[in-house]
Amino acid sequence: MPTMDSDVDFLIVGGGSAGCVLANRLSEDPANQVVMLEAGRRDSLWDLFIHMPAGLSFPIGNPRYDWMYESEPEPHMHNRRISHGRGKVLGGSSSINGMIFQRGNPLDFERWSKDPGMSHWDYAHCLPYFKRLETCLAIDHTVTDADDGRFRGTGGPLVLERGPAQSPLFAAFFEAIEQAGFSRTADVNGFCQEGFAAFDRNIHRGRRLSAARAYLHPILARRNLRVTCRAQAHRILFEGNRAVGVEYRHRRKLRRIFAREVICCGGAINSPQLLQLSGIGDADHLTSLGIDVVHHLPGVGENLQDHLEIYVQHSCIEPVSMQPALKWWNQPWIGLQWLLMRSGPAASNHFEAGGFVRGNAEVQYPNLMIHFLPLAIRYDGSSPVAGHGFQLHIGPMSSDARGSVRLRSSDPYDHPALRFNYLSTDQDRTEWIEAVECARSILAQPALQALSGGEISPGPAVESAADILDWVARQGETAYHPCGSCRMGVDDGQSVLDPSSLRVHGTQGLRVVDASAMPYVTNGNIYAPTMMLAEKSADAILGNSAAPPMPMEFYRR
Repeated sequence: MPTMDSDVDFLIVGGGSAGCVLANRLSEDPANQVVMLEAGRRDSLWDLFIHMPAGLSFPIGNPRYDWMYESEPEPHMHNRRISHGRGKVLGGSSSINGMIFQRGNPLDFERWSKDPGMSHWDYAHCLPYFKRLETCLAIDHTVTDADDGRFRGTGGPLVLERGPAQSPLFAAFFEAIEQAGFSRTADVNGFCQEGFAAFDRNIHRGRRLSAARAYLHPILARRNLRVTCRAQAHRILFEGNRAVGVEYRHRRKLRRIFAREVICCGGAINSPQLLQLSGIGDADHLTSLGIDVVHHLPGVGENLQDHLEIYVQHSCIEPVSMQPALKWWNQPWIGLQWLLMRSGPAASNHFEAGGFVRGNAEVQYPNLMIHFLPLAIRYDGSSPVAGHGFQLHIGPMSSDARGSVRLRSSDPYDHPALRFNYLSTDQDRTEWIEAVECARSILAQPALQALSGGEISPGPAVESAADILDWVARQGETAYHPCGSCRMGVDDGQSVLDPSSLRVHGTQGLRVVDASAMPYVTNGNIYAPTMMLAEKSADAILGNSAAPPMPMEFYRR
């Protein structure tokens, strides 16, 4: 028999980015009893690869920190299974991601707001919550009439530094983008996203500032908050259509905890999985697995979106890249610098600059993202060249490919079947050709050609559109931005969450607050919009008045 825990007001399932925000905001009132369940381990101070920014490649692919998902064979990518790292540790994916902080384009949220019932998700309504969550160190907030200063926050828990981007390679990169006809912008999170700039990053004083470090650790002493790690949820408990608690395993015991509100914060993979395990989803699919149906909601697990990315790499003829930091004989000193002074190469994520551009004249706003890295290396740490190099990370931001998250069985430890359908649409394929051509146009400019020893990936043999698509299919990787699998929208069968409350349609006492709620993937990394969504949802859950909208003018063309 399961062990019974006492009743609480709010039960948060998932200690990732959104869960940490909610744990903080919901427990601010000492009258609210809040419990968070996290399937992974604590983000111990001794887990150096979590906290060391340059160590980001080590947790990904390591079962100590990573759920280690992979897709089903992708039919348009030579039936490859694409690895999908997701954080299985307090802080979730914010504890293992690349620490790049991008809000998305304001027109992303205008697009959200055009869906029925979504008018209060326009940029004016989202901007106050973006500002609430951050302290942006790069903006001079004393200059009140400066465009970007008015867009940025000064008193939020998440402290953001801006990459210095000052090495000779970054200087050459910025010169090359101007030679290619692209513009600079002051701040991709401010008035104008379009263009190139140094990027914000959730690094503070040489250390990763995850959602757990920013939102959760400062308030762990609150008596009305309990955080239980290594607690994997098996199913949500219902009385009729009302969620009343969760059954989970902790320390080899099956336990139950009851709550007034259950809030799923597991992310775009775990949240739809838990809903389906609990009887919320497509009735035929659930019945075929022997799961009792609580509510037929076929949109659960559908609308899955992601960003695919790839690297265009060059060798470098001058010794100005970060390649020496990879040499084993340099690493003890680099590690010591970081341990003692939080400085040196280990104190940066090295994704210090990039930009957003249009691949064609028809799109309303940038549809391609580019990161510059002063090193030729893959996410897994492997390098195609022994010497110096540099690369552009590229990919379309608004793919119309859609996938799904579906159960394989009723076993909560059985990873769900993930289908992303990369490269499955004409738009997706066209934009990939545009992305590669755009990257090559930048890399071909005199400023970078003066440092280049030639293209090493994909290489000069990959030239035609067919060649490019084949290369992307063989080498493309996820950018780790899954979202949309429990989308907000009116109760039309395909949407899952009420846009005003993020309650699951057809149920009571159950909400989902995480990246799965996004109707469309945003134009950039999704950590920042996930945090904004959680901040905005906290007001709705508590019954607070929403922050007044800020109808700011932003760049349009």
